[in-house]
Amino acid sequence: MTHPASRKIAPLIQTLLSELGEDPSREGLLKTPTRVQKSLADLTSGYHLSLPEVLNDAIFHEKVDEMVLVKDIEFYSLCEHHLLPFYGKVHVAYIPDGKIIGLSKLPRIVDMFSKRFQVQERMTRQVAEAVQTALNPKGVAVVSEASHLCMMMRGVQKQNSSATASCMLGLFRSDSRTRSEFLSLLGT
Repeated sequence: MTHPASRKIAPLIQTLLSELGEDPSREGLLKTPTRVQKSLADLTSGYHLSLPEVLNDAIFHEKVDEMVLVKDIEFYSLCEHHLLPFYGKVHVAYIPDGKIIGLSKLPRIVDMFSKRFQVQERMTRQVAEAVQTALNPKGVAVVSEASHLCMMMRGVQKQNSSATASCMLGLFRSDSRTRSEFLSLLGT
Protein backbone atom coordinates (compact mmCIF):
# COMPACT_ATOMS: atom_id res chain seq x y z
CA MET A 1 0.00 0.00 0.00
CA THR A 2 1.45 3.35 -1.02
CA HIS A 3 0.87 6.30 1.24
CA PRO A 4 -0.75 9.22 -0.67
CA ALA A 5 1.99 11.63 0.43
CA SER A 6 4.65 9.44 -1.20
CA ARG A 7 3.90 10.93 -4.64
CA LYS A 8 5.50 14.12 -3.31
CA ILE A 9 8.83 12.33 -2.88
CA ALA A 10 9.92 12.24 -6.55
CA PRO A 11 10.14 16.05 -6.91
CA LEU A 12 12.10 16.21 -3.65
CA ILE A 13 14.57 13.62 -4.96
CA GLN A 14 14.94 15.60 -8.18
CA THR A 15 15.78 18.68 -6.08
CA LEU A 16 18.17 16.62 -3.94
CA LEU A 17 20.03 15.42 -7.03
CA SER A 18 20.41 19.00 -8.21
CA GLU A 19 21.59 20.18 -4.78
CA LEU A 20 24.22 17.42 -4.77
CA GLY A 21 25.60 18.73 -8.07
CA GLU A 22 23.96 16.24 -10.41
CA ASP A 23 21.91 16.86 -13.52
CA PRO A 24 18.56 15.13 -12.91
CA SER A 25 17.74 15.48 -16.62
CA ARG A 26 20.62 13.28 -17.77
CA GLU A 27 19.61 9.88 -19.16
CA GLY A 28 20.73 7.74 -16.22
CA LEU A 29 18.88 9.89 -13.67
CA LEU A 30 15.67 10.67 -15.55
CA LYS A 31 13.62 7.97 -13.80
CA THR A 32 15.61 7.93 -10.56
CA PRO A 33 13.22 10.18 -8.59
CA THR A 34 10.29 7.88 -9.36
CA ARG A 35 12.37 4.78 -8.59
CA VAL A 36 13.44 6.23 -5.24
CA GLN A 37 9.83 7.15 -4.46
CA LYS A 38 8.72 3.55 -5.11
CA SER A 39 11.69 2.14 -3.23
CA LEU A 40 11.03 4.27 -0.15
CA ALA A 41 7.34 3.35 -0.22
CA ASP A 42 8.33 -0.33 -0.04
CA LEU A 43 11.15 0.15 2.48
CA THR A 44 8.82 2.01 4.85
CA SER A 45 5.68 -0.05 4.26
CA GLY A 46 5.75 -1.23 7.88
CA TYR A 47 4.26 2.08 8.98
CA HIS A 48 1.02 1.11 7.24
CA LEU A 49 0.65 -2.29 8.94
CA SER A 50 -0.87 -3.21 12.27
CA LEU A 51 -0.33 -6.30 14.38
CA PRO A 52 -3.90 -7.61 13.81
CA GLU A 53 -3.44 -7.25 10.03
CA VAL A 54 -0.15 -9.12 10.13
CA LEU A 55 -1.48 -11.90 12.37
CA ASN A 56 -4.62 -12.37 10.25
CA ASP A 57 -6.24 -14.63 12.88
CA ALA A 58 -3.36 -17.14 12.73
CA ILE A 59 -3.37 -17.76 16.48
CA PHE A 60 -4.33 -21.26 17.58
CA HIS A 61 -5.12 -22.81 20.95
CA GLU A 62 -2.77 -25.71 21.69
CA LYS A 63 -1.61 -27.41 24.87
CA VAL A 64 2.05 -26.82 24.13
CA ASP A 65 4.52 -25.47 26.65
CA GLU A 66 7.92 -26.12 25.07
CA MET A 67 10.00 -23.45 23.39
CA VAL A 68 9.18 -22.51 19.81
CA LEU A 69 12.09 -20.96 17.89
CA VAL A 70 12.32 -19.50 14.40
CA LYS A 71 15.94 -18.73 13.51
CA ASP A 72 17.63 -16.71 10.80
CA ILE A 73 14.74 -14.49 9.75
CA GLU A 74 16.30 -12.11 7.21
CA PHE A 75 15.56 -8.43 7.55
CA TYR A 76 16.51 -5.18 5.83
CA SER A 77 15.92 -1.79 7.40
CA LEU A 78 16.96 1.85 7.18
CA CYS A 79 18.88 3.46 10.02
CA GLU A 80 16.96 6.49 11.19
CA HIS A 81 20.16 8.44 11.84
CA HIS A 82 21.63 8.34 8.31
CA LEU A 83 18.88 6.67 6.23
CA LEU A 84 21.40 4.02 5.27
CA PRO A 85 20.56 0.31 5.28
CA PHE A 86 21.25 -2.14 8.04
CA TYR A 87 20.48 -5.79 7.55
CA GLY A 88 20.88 -9.17 9.12
CA LYS A 89 18.97 -11.90 10.90
CA VAL A 90 16.47 -12.07 13.73
CA HIS A 91 15.86 -15.10 15.95
CA VAL A 92 12.48 -15.26 17.71
CA ALA A 93 11.51 -17.72 20.46
CA TYR A 94 8.55 -18.00 22.76
CA ILE A 95 7.18 -20.42 25.33
CA PRO A 96 3.47 -20.92 24.68
CA ASP A 97 0.85 -20.64 27.39
CA GLY A 98 -2.09 -22.24 25.59
CA LYS A 99 -1.68 -20.36 22.29
CA ILE A 100 0.67 -20.67 19.32
CA ILE A 101 1.11 -18.52 16.24
CA GLY A 102 1.39 -19.58 12.60
CA LEU A 103 5.15 -19.78 12.06
CA SER A 104 5.05 -17.54 8.98
CA LYS A 105 3.66 -14.74 11.13
CA LEU A 106 6.93 -14.32 13.03
CA PRO A 107 8.85 -13.20 9.90
CA ARG A 108 5.89 -10.96 9.02
CA ILE A 109 6.15 -9.30 12.44
CA VAL A 110 9.87 -8.77 11.85
CA ASP A 111 9.10 -7.21 8.45
CA MET A 112 6.44 -4.93 9.92
CA PHE A 113 8.99 -3.34 12.24
CA SER A 114 12.06 -3.53 10.00
CA LYS A 115 10.29 -1.71 7.18
CA ARG A 116 10.39 1.57 9.08
CA PHE A 117 13.14 4.01 9.90
CA GLN A 118 14.72 2.18 12.80
CA VAL A 119 17.45 1.52 15.27
CA GLN A 120 18.27 -2.14 15.79
CA GLU A 121 17.68 -2.06 19.54
CA ARG A 122 14.14 -0.66 19.23
CA MET A 123 13.23 -3.02 16.38
CA THR A 124 14.33 -6.00 18.50
CA ARG A 125 12.21 -4.84 21.44
CA GLN A 126 9.20 -4.12 19.20
CA VAL A 127 9.27 -7.65 17.77
CA ALA A 128 9.39 -9.16 21.27
CA GLU A 129 6.59 -6.94 22.55
CA ALA A 130 4.41 -7.77 19.52
CA VAL A 131 4.77 -11.52 20.16
CA GLN A 132 4.02 -10.86 23.85
CA THR A 133 0.91 -8.88 22.93
CA ALA A 134 -0.31 -11.46 20.41
CA LEU A 135 0.13 -14.58 22.55
CA ASN A 136 0.72 -13.62 26.17
CA PRO A 137 3.22 -16.50 26.36
CA LYS A 138 5.30 -17.54 29.36
CA GLY A 139 8.28 -15.84 27.74
CA VAL A 140 9.61 -14.25 24.58
CA ALA A 141 13.21 -13.91 23.40
CA VAL A 142 14.42 -12.00 20.36
CA VAL A 143 18.00 -11.60 19.21
CA SER A 144 18.97 -9.57 16.16
CA GLU A 145 22.34 -9.58 14.42
CA ALA A 146 23.03 -6.87 11.87
CA SER A 147 25.57 -5.13 9.69
CA HIS A 148 25.13 -1.37 9.46
CA LEU A 149 26.15 0.47 6.31
CA CYS A 150 26.38 3.70 8.32
CA MET A 151 29.37 2.10 10.09
CA MET A 152 30.73 0.38 6.99
CA MET A 153 30.51 3.14 4.35
CA ARG A 154 31.09 6.28 6.40
CA GLY A 155 32.29 7.32 9.82
CA VAL A 156 34.46 4.60 11.34
CA GLN A 157 34.37 2.51 8.12
CA LYS A 158 34.56 -0.90 9.80
CA GLN A 159 33.43 -3.33 7.10
CA ASN A 160 33.59 -6.49 9.22
CA SER A 161 31.74 -5.21 12.27
CA SER A 162 28.31 -6.36 13.31
CA ALA A 163 25.92 -5.54 16.12
CA THR A 164 23.77 -7.81 18.27
CA ALA A 165 20.72 -6.72 20.26
CA SER A 166 18.41 -8.79 22.43
CA CYS A 167 15.15 -8.51 24.29
CA MET A 168 14.14 -11.11 26.86
CA LEU A 169 10.68 -11.13 28.42
CA GLY A 170 9.04 -13.42 30.98
CA LEU A 171 10.84 -16.70 31.63
CA PHE A 172 13.67 -15.79 29.27
CA ARG A 173 14.47 -12.86 31.55
CA SER A 174 13.76 -14.45 34.95
CA ASP A 175 15.02 -18.03 34.41
CA SER A 176 18.68 -18.37 33.47
CA ARG A 177 18.17 -22.02 32.39
CA THR A 178 15.51 -21.01 29.86
CA ARG A 179 17.70 -18.19 28.58
CA SER A 180 20.70 -20.56 28.34
CA GLU A 181 18.64 -23.14 26.41
CA PHE A 182 17.59 -20.45 23.94
CA LEU A 183 21.13 -19.18 23.47
CA SER A 184 22.48 -22.72 23.04
CA LEU A 185 19.89 -23.38 20.32
CA LEU A 186 21.22 -20.28 18.56
CA GLY A 187 24.73 -21.69 18.78
CA THR A 188 26.08 -18.90 20.99
